[in-house]
Amino acid sequence: MTTEGRSRRSAARGAAVLFGVAFLVVGVLGFVPGITAGYADLHFAGHESGARLFGVFTVSVLHNLVHLAFGVAGLVAARGSGGSRAFLMIGGGIYVLLWVFGLAMNHDTPANFIPLDNADDWLHLALGVAMIAAGIATTALDRARGRYPEPEIQGH
Repeated sequence: MTTEGRSRRSAARGAAVLFGVAFLVVGVLGFVPGITAGYADLHFAGHESGARLFGVFTVSVLHNLVHLAFGVAGLVAARGSGGSRAFLMIGGGIYVLLWVFGLAMNHDTPANFIPLDNADDWLHLALGVAMIAAGIATTALDRARGRYPEPEIQGH
């Protein structure tokens, strides 16, 4: 791709690709023994899963599949600027809600079906804030570059 071709891609699309690839990588790594400690204890779902990505984050098959789905969604959304912004803002909102859910529930109950732990909870907050911030910042950057129209003023 030429420099000119890259400069035409919106900042939002680039951010959606970045987050999408990161989610795909994490989803795949959750299925790799050694990178996922306690791989023999990987369950499909539920708080009983003893597998830990990087030895820190509790994962299950379902948890890994959710990461893979978010990754695919990010790459599909990156085909357009509007979809990229939606992915960043809505996806970030979902991760903030997941943080709230993780804090509100007891991690040792059936409600913890994904599963989540304290490390996951705080990572979800960081991801949510980072995605929302990326959505806001890339929109501002695209507007400054003249690549995102100003909102229409209603009634005029």
